[in-house]
Amino acid sequence: MTRRELDAAGITDPALRAAYTHCRRLNARHGRTYFLATRLLPVERRSAVHALYGFARWADDIVDDLDGHRTPEERDRLLRRLESDLAHGLRTGGGTEPVVRAVADTADRYGIEPGLFADFLVSMRSDLHVTDYPTYADLRAYMHGSAAVIGLQMLPVLGTVVPSAEAAPHAADLGVAFQLTNFLRDVGEDLDRDRVYLPADLLAAHGVDRALLEWSRRTGRGDRRIRAALIAAEDMTREAYRAAEPGIAMLDPRTRPCIRTAFTLYSGILDAIADQDYTVVHRRAVVSRGRRAATAAAGVVRIAGARWQARTGRGASRADGAAIPTKGPAR
Repeated sequence: MTRRELDAAGITDPALRAAYTHCRRLNARHGRTYFLATRLLPVERRSAVHALYGFARWADDIVDDLDGHRTPEERDRLLRRLESDLAHGLRTGGGTEPVVRAVADTADRYGIEPGLFADFLVSMRSDLHVTDYPTYADLRAYMHGSAAVIGLQMLPVLGTVVPSAEAAPHAADLGVAFQLTNFLRDVGEDLDRDRVYLPADLLAAHGVDRALLEWSRRTGRGDRRIRAALIAAEDMTREAYRAAEPGIAMLDPRTRPCIRTAFTLYSGILDAIADQDYTVVHRRAVVSRGRRAATAAAGVVRIAGARWQARTGRGASRADGAAIPTKGPAR
């Protein structure tokens, strides 16, 4: 399947094909929900999405250093090296890392603004020293680089039926919705990394602080105040999905099924969190394999409908993407 994707995208250089293949493997290994949705894209556009995911994942892994072998200074040095490599790659099409070669080629093919990658790396660097966010406004500033720009990078690859400037705010909101879902799902794991991404003012409104979260994580015991705060965080996240939803109808009809499926799968994580009674401090909530399969199957049906409309000349209306059930790369 990798060869078919690369051939369809017109990627012929052997070294570049290897770089894209590396990104695809990263996506398949680390982004199950994202990768499943990507399978619903037109075949010629999948490699570009793999490249965008692969680069984001590479940077994220430098920051998180899950093996714990690197000091913050070493991680900062690696991140700056990646930033320099990317700047060179965007200028020349080269790059030391395979993820850089692939993403630089994708940026050139689709006219993705270089500043979006710069903003992403600014937020990645902040993860080296920022461990919590006093307010939602502070968190939104971080998520501009860590999440909103991912949606904006994707937009030229997906294509739109309206001017891209009209669809861009919704694409950014969808990136934010996905990341807020990740933050809620990963509360316990982030605590293990000494990070709290839920805004401190939201937590404090329900009598929760970092110490209480750490106590709950350490002891395995729940607390009604934590549950109330997590419900409030869920409400905040669903609001981001509502802001993003109108943008799906603005996409190329051939790419809507992919984004609709990602929307459904990621927002389904919120349902899984609620079904598990908001125990994310202790364990990660996941969408069942059966639900993922059913959602993907529905996406295939939508693809067939889009192809039928294209063959018969019945272009999909902007309302086509509006009825979407109510999480997600980057992290």
